[in-house]
Amino acid sequence: MNVAPDDPLEAQIGQWRAYLHRRRAIEGPDVEELETHLRDQVSSLTQAGLADDEAFLVAVKRMGSLDALSREFALEHSDRLWKQLVIVSATDDSTKSNRTEALVVLGLVATVALVVKIPALFGVPLDPNEEVPLFYFRNASLFVFPLLTVYFLWKRGWNAMSRLWLALPFVVGALCVNVYPFETRVMNNAPEPSDTEVLAVLHMPIALWLAVGVAYVRGRWFDEGRRMNFVRFTGELVIYFILIALGGGVVTAFTFMMFGAIGMDPAWFVAGWLLPCGAAGAVIIGSWLVEAKQSVIENMAPVLTRLFTPLFTILLLVFLTTMIWTGRPIDIQRDVLIAFDLLLVLVVGLVLYSASARDPQAPPNLFDSLQLLLIVSALVVDLVALAAIASRISEFGFTPNRVAALGENLILLVNLSGSAWLYAEFLRGRNTFRALEAWQTAYLLAYSIWAALVVLLFPPLFRFA
Repeated sequence: MNVAPDDPLEAQIGQWRAYLHRRRAIEGPDVEELETHLRDQVSSLTQAGLADDEAFLVAVKRMGSLDALSREFALEHSDRLWKQLVIVSATDDSTKSNRTEALVVLGLVATVALVVKIPALFGVPLDPNEEVPLFYFRNASLFVFPLLTVYFLWKRGWNAMSRLWLALPFVVGALCVNVYPFETRVMNNAPEPSDTEVLAVLHMPIALWLAVGVAYVRGRWFDEGRRMNFVRFTGELVIYFILIALGGGVVTAFTFMMFGAIGMDPAWFVAGWLLPCGAAGAVIIGSWLVEAKQSVIENMAPVLTRLFTPLFTILLLVFLTTMIWTGRPIDIQRDVLIAFDLLLVLVVGLVLYSASARDPQAPPNLFDSLQLLLIVSALVVDLVALAAIASRISEFGFTPNRVAALGENLILLVNLSGSAWLYAEFLRGRNTFRALEAWQTAYLLAYSIWAALVVLLFPPLFRFA
């Protein structure tokens, strides 16, 4: 293969190849075959957005599962990978592009903070001594998601027309939550949103996250592999956001401590600036960090799923056993329904994230059986919740909350049923794991469509009450 002698990637591959030759003392077909695998991995990672040197180190780390010497090489050189998290060496050819991206991200973070504070110029302040105005409640996701979409549009190199039509869901969402004449009730001398407004605000981030995903995969949403990459990105973003939030909590505590030491109350700054601007900016920063180290933190996925899958399986089984033993039905209150739906969504997320971290070619194992038990347990809980919701509707009639809960539990029922069937077929050797992956990622569209229907149709259907 004729390559430029000053090509940094080829130099790294040459170093890896020399290492293998030196340790094996051979020039046979084994090294050539491994090099082909390595180049394929590097190519897919660079297409996903990684720099050449980062792609090489991640690919070598992945190659460790195929070859013991590659694993040794990865261990010896892995420290270089973490040193490149955000700061790159002065001799790196990608220094300029990394600096440009860092400036773009910092500009987006500053823009997010500005967007959060602009409403205060029009009489919608964030006062720590008062309830959060309904305007912020309605537009929380609109402060961040459009700018996150802009980041991916810029990073993926979309053209102007593509950027134009992708703005449509954000415009429609903004109009719905701000123009719809929602009924506002006054409780304890404070305005309280109507049921349809609460449902619209809770479901809008789900619907708009699909638009972010389309930007992330550069419009190729129906490519199963790209959808799975977006699933990985979402899970890793949640991890980074939680870590940033924990750090923000420490900063907040020290802020109160330091200003309290000189007799000042920094609540106005924390509630009006630090928390809202920091939370919004953390989404952009977290996304940038995930992109910067794409697929490096991926080994967190199997650790988290293997930790929480047995815990949630035990929790669901104990709950079902206790409910049967005591004969107590589920209390159908809005908060309870939301909690149960969140629990079932979390189970779906565990299954989905586990699938994103699993080798599709690996044979079934004990953890797969545990995953199936978790899905079946969640399916039974979903059926119990559906029976309780149907009983409540037949007794008291339809309300926005009950219809929304009914629809969401039916969607979860279909997802869990399909997942249970495909997992059972996989364990019995009658289907591949990729069939389960395809089902899980394709079904994401159903959640977004339902969320969009709740935002668009529920308010007028139930007269904005």
